[in-house]
Amino acid sequence: MVKSGRNPLILPIIYVMAGLVGEFEVKLDAKGRFLFPSGLRKQLSPATQRDFMLNKGFEDCLTLYPLTEWEKISEKLSKMNLFKPKNRMFYRLFHQGAKLVALDNAGRILIPTAHMERVGLNQDVMLIAYNDRIEIWDKSKYFDMIEGNMADFADLADEVMGDLDNGE
Repeated sequence: MVKSGRNPLILPIIYVMAGLVGEFEVKLDAKGRFLFPSGLRKQLSPATQRDFMLNKGFEDCLTLYPLTEWEKISEKLSKMNLFKPKNRMFYRLFHQGAKLVALDNAGRILIPTAHMERVGLNQDVMLIAYNDRIEIWDKSKYFDMIEGNMADFADLADEVMGDLDNGE
């Protein structure tokens, strides 16, 4: 048997974020920090487990983006025509208040006081992970929002999902 002198093929491990998922209940401490849940952390690639961009959400919540996902969104937004007033306003409103945050050595994230006050976060908080982001809700507001929309869920599903097979 002749050896080729070649080393066996070693392929790097590539993490592909298929989408975050899950509801996680956390508590804010007196300084506004929460322990990042291990079940959520395991869904992130090692390179995206530390740095995040915190911003306001579209409803009465905050949104936490892994920094790599924020950079993808920012890249798309940088292509907007900022000579159009509506585009400029959206760009301003979307980026207003954005803040880089990171896990500390204990695995906690600090939510700045201004961000907590903006959406009325109390001690009991829900993290709602979906797609490329994590929403941060005051627990009672989150469940009020869910309860208030459940009656319309079937109609919403039909409107949003009904034509997926038709390529729309």
